Amino acid sequence: MARVAVGGTFDPIHDGHLALLGRAFELGKNGTVVVALTSDEMARDHRTRPVEDFEVRRQNLKDMIKDRFGINGTRIEKLNDLCGSAISEDFDYIVVSPETEPIALRINQLRAERGLKPIEISLVEYQLAQDHIRISSTRISEGKIDSHGKLLI
Repeated sequence: MARVAVGGTFDPIHDGHLALLGRAFELGKNGTVVVALTSDEMARDHRTRPVEDFEVRRQNLKDMIKDRFGINGTRIEKLNDLCGSAISEDFDYIVVSPETEPIALRINQLRAERGLKPIEISLVEYQLAQDHIRISSTRISEGKIDSHGKLLI
């Protein structure tokens, strides 16, 4: 039974997030998936766009996981730094996008320094919009695409 970590801001939730979560639940079937959701401080620290409050994002994420994957009770932890529980708890996999792969590499470096086994990194490629540019929450919030990558302008 695998333990899987995946993380993000998840606001707004889009097809790229669904691909990450889908891979996490595939790897964690009959095991445990831990979703690390960025804290308000982290979510707003480097963004120029508004981000929903943590509790709103958490509830939206829980609802989407239940509706899309039929899973209740997923562990959603607050991520107050780049690594979260991935540097202290035992995980078999960490699911990342190309954007977050360097963080997973850093997590494994920190785990090695602490005498912990590395986590296998599962890379999920970007989901592309209709214009062949990656789907992102920023592009959605700018009104350029919808959550599925359909062009709006």
